[in-house]
Amino acid sequence: MNKKIETRKNQGRNALANYRELRGTFTGVFERQGIKNGWTGPEKTILLLDIKDEKGQVLCDHLWFNYTKGFQSLGNLAKGDIIQFDARAKSYIKGYRGWRDDVWDKPVSQDWKLSFPTKLRKLGNDAEEAKKDRQHHA
Repeated sequence: MNKKIETRKNQGRNALANYRELRGTFTGVFERQGIKNGWTGPEKTILLLDIKDEKGQVLCDHLWFNYTKGFQSLGNLAKGDIIQFDARAKSYIKGYRGWRDDVWDKPVSQDWKLSFPTKLRKLGNDAEEAKKDRQHHA
């Protein structure tokens, strides 16, 4: 697991509850692509860190999204690229809900996600912006 996520994963996503079923504008910092097991086989995913609302308030440390046509339309993404998008906050149930007794480390719980991302735009690169800030203040 990514150390950055490991150290911050307890921050939770409860702040997204304030946006329940409301469409809002958010930003996130591209970290990497991934793969998940889907119903029809492997599916590409995308990991965004430091999810913020339109006021710049951090809502959660990370979210995974399906690598949809909207994300694909952004072209090649580099680590640190800042992505802006509109989405709707929705709750979902996570954890193991099967019959096996040996799966105890994934309890069932409610969590929050941002669904149906649209109007995706690449705003810049977080690493490049930080570098510019350092040069400006030097």
